[in-house]
Amino acid sequence: MAAKTKSSTKSELNKVPLKTRVRPYLIVAPSLIITIGIMVPFIMAIWYSLTNYSFKLPTHKFVGIKNWVSMLGDASFWSAVKISLLYGVISTAVEMLLGLGVAILLNNLNNGLSRVLRVLLVFPLMVAPVTATIIWQLMLNSSVGIVEKLLNIFGVYNFPWAASPKTALMTVILIDVWINTAFIILLVLAGLQSLPKSPFESAKIDGGSAWFNFRNLTLPMLKPSLYIALLFRLMAALQEYAVIFALTKGGPGDSLMSLSLTAYQKGFKFQKFGSAIPYILVLWLIINIAAKQIVKLQRNAQKRAAGLEE
Repeated sequence: MAAKTKSSTKSELNKVPLKTRVRPYLIVAPSLIITIGIMVPFIMAIWYSLTNYSFKLPTHKFVGIKNWVSMLGDASFWSAVKISLLYGVISTAVEMLLGLGVAILLNNLNNGLSRVLRVLLVFPLMVAPVTATIIWQLMLNSSVGIVEKLLNIFGVYNFPWAASPKTALMTVILIDVWINTAFIILLVLAGLQSLPKSPFESAKIDGGSAWFNFRNLTLPMLKPSLYIALLFRLMAALQEYAVIFALTKGGPGDSLMSLSLTAYQKGFKFQKFGSAIPYILVLWLIINIAAKQIVKLQRNAQKRAAGLEE
């Protein structure tokens, strides 16, 4: 009886067109390929972090957690963590505030000027970070830079900018803000234009002030878009390499040696890839934790904006 049922089931499956039978596998295949493409390098990185892998050596051997212990006991590692966090948090916070303010301003300006500004704000995104950094390096030059000339008007001369450890971080953050604030503006502006009009019309009839509308209507409904912008920018800022390297190569001294630059220096300059990979894995862990928290907040905000209880 069981054999008969099995043969009947097999005959029914044979009647199903091949396209229909293959379709589920085709749907799953891209995600499976992406997962494999992510997991294989990740597992290899963990393995190589436990070895003395180097291009200078013909072979490598297992050294256990020696690289990790050495990294955790190195003061430069904790300095790199601090610099990466400061750079990521401060630059992202400034860009979020500026992006939100400019996006609201552009959303309220429904005229030709608004359309022109939207086009102009896209320009920084079209410039490569290294190119933008070189341009700013010339603008901040103490002898020929236009920024220096503007500061001279207010009695400020020879401002150190990237030449001093005290102002180097501020300088790279300034450049990062100029490059990436437009990204926040575009995302927030898209979120503002997707908001429903009826709540604002009702608030206008009831005499609600601009601040009341922003605090109680705009901001709660806009939070999902803000969290998406925060997620993308914070992830990119924490692993920023191009701006810092192009401006100072991690200097002056080691004042801007972030996790990315430290890993690059150990891996490519000193050829100690086994020692460099733990820095990248720590950076991945920091980004992963931050991303999970932001995604959780974004989902909760999305539920509240839709009027659903958690």
